[in-house]
Amino acid sequence: MPITLLPETPSQTAGPYVHIGLALAAAGNPVRELEIWNEMAKPEAAGEHILLIGRVFDGMGHLVRDSFLEFWQADHAGVYHTCFDPERSFNSFGRTATTFEAGEWTLKTIKPGSVKNRTGESMAPHVNVSLFARGINIHLHTRIYFDDEAEANAQDPVLNSIEWVPRRDTLIARHCEIDGKPAYRFDVRLQGEGETVFFDF
Repeated sequence: MPITLLPETPSQTAGPYVHIGLALAAAGNPVRELEIWNEMAKPEAAGEHILLIGRVFDGMGHLVRDSFLEFWQADHAGVYHTCFDPERSFNSFGRTATTFEAGEWTLKTIKPGSVKNRTGESMAPHVNVSLFARGINIHLHTRIYFDDEAEANAQDPVLNSIEWVPRRDTLIARHCEIDGKPAYRFDVRLQGEGETVFFDF
């Protein structure tokens, strides 16, 4: 019997209403009792507590003020937690969004430990990112690495798979301090000069 393939469903962008359903606080709406948001690590979580902060720019260099980001990372020991538990001090999954006022997103987490890929190679500490925004039909995947992990970054198989070496720099978050606490800035550029490397997962 021949196989009949169904036509592809038309794609649709994530915006402009993504905040209303998924980023309630950013939209000025009351939050749910259980809200997966931008505090992946509670104060008592083990590991080095950091703040990730960044902006999203379009191809013209303008701020995208209503983008929505999801994060997936290992804990300080390099272990992924596969289910969300509001009672746990650290969860591997978090969400945030850029704000209309400052155009920035923030994430409270811990610096992840190194994990191995499917072939057993060690990967540098990193955070996986999915980005949703108006005008983007399919969400974009990228990674955040850390500028003070230069030795590990130099051996990372994913970074080394990027043939155009200068573009690897678009995945590196820069260390800074905010209110005397360790932070890393990571800006995403959707198109144009300095375009962030995105992966086809």
